[in-house]
Amino acid sequence: MIPPSGDYRYELMSGGQVVAVEEARLTADRLTGARVSQSGRYDVEATLAPDSSVSSLSIRYVRGPFSRAASYRAETDLLRGSVGALAGQNATETKLGRLREVDADLILFKALIIGHARLRGQTRFTGRIATIDPNTLVASSPKQTYRQRDASGLRWLYEPRMGESEQIELDDQGRIVRRIDRRGAETVLRSFRAI
Repeated sequence: MIPPSGDYRYELMSGGQVVAVEEARLTADRLTGARVSQSGRYDVEATLAPDSSVSSLSIRYVRGPFSRAASYRAETDLLRGSVGALAGQNATETKLGRLREVDADLILFKALIIGHARLRGQTRFTGRIATIDPNTLVASSPKQTYRQRDASGLRWLYEPRMGESEQIELDDQGRIVRRIDRRGAETVLRSFRAI
């Protein structure tokens, strides 16, 4: 089940303190969002295909005097793009996995990945996911695992790498309402407005 269209506001908390705020908008053909913390701002704009898969991305971050931008396009079995910093542009590409999933490090990308798995009737999958590093904006395709933890399909375990895991809780409409990483940091849905 694909999460509903609307405006989402998440708070990222560590040690009981809010360390960042993530605001995003999901529509049938677009996912846009920004994460703002004391260290800077991370912006993503993704175009979605009719099946809600990512077809293109535009990403930017600003940290103090430093900024970097990247753009990507999903083509056949590759995610191709370029990353720009200072005066240079570097071409980059990575393989799309068999399920063609993309994670640009906003919580709604994980909601889309789980939504696609639920639509396919999967309770577990391991595969390559084209992942954008929020620090470098460079894409890679690590193998990741998502698996359902309960019969309701509302609790999932996400394993970004071997030995690491995050707990993800959904509501009955497919929105991620809470995520806890291996260090105990939480991401919590604070508000949602349907559009």
